[in-house]
Amino acid sequence: MIERKSGRRLGALLAAAGATCVGTAALRSLAPGGAERWTRKNHAGKNVDLYAGPAAAVGAAVGLAALPAGPRAGAALAVLAAGACGAYDDMAGAGDPRRGFRAHLGALRSGEITSGAVKLFGISAAGLAAGALLKARPVDKVLAGVVIAGGAHLVNLLDVRPGRAGAAVLALGAPGLLRTGPGAVAAAASMGAAAAVLPDDFGERAMLGDAGAHALGAALGTAVVAGNGRAGLAAHAAALVAVAAYAEKRLGS
Repeated sequence: MIERKSGRRLGALLAAAGATCVGTAALRSLAPGGAERWTRKNHAGKNVDLYAGPAAAVGAAVGLAALPAGPRAGAALAVLAAGACGAYDDMAGAGDPRRGFRAHLGALRSGEITSGAVKLFGISAAGLAAGALLKARPVDKVLAGVVIAGGAHLVNLLDVRPGRAGAAVLALGAPGLLRTGPGAVAAAASMGAAAAVLPDDFGERAMLGDAGAHALGAALGTAVVAGNGRAGLAAHAAALVAVAAYAEKRLGS
């Protein structure tokens, strides 16, 4: 039984890593819409591409296919929706200097729907929907939604230097591998996708962008949800809300 559970974790990790590598190569070869659409300047002014982001989202979802049938749908929904919302912001919001909840909500009050606002509400709604699929009791469903959306936001906040977000996913996901059950499989899926993009990320050839960072964070959030009861969910939700509030305060100062 132990070998079977270990095999499921390893299978999720390898499937996620393999699918991410294949997806990145395919997108780089096809460059839908032209290579310029996928090119950005990083913090050092170097040209990097965004192909790894959507590929990591799909790769993590492929790894999550190793989950039992029950939590599989909720986990896949969380990751793919977070990746899709992030990808929309990567493309539609390119060049928009506004950052943080306050800026996008302020624009919304003025009648402007920014790509950041679409991402905010889209990922929040997806997190709650996924939480409803992953947990049985109403309070747990809400807490799960907060953890999933908060996890997506956390990893995106860390994606400001080469490799930082991917390395954080590996560090935060590693304790989950010590668990048993769906939480360990979800952690392995997030880590496999993150590990696959790290060489190009550290090498300043690619970046995760919002698509990859949000998707990997949602996968981590799913791992927390699948591996914890109400007390653990409440503790993680409180910590993630506190981090988001602190980051928002720093952005506004």
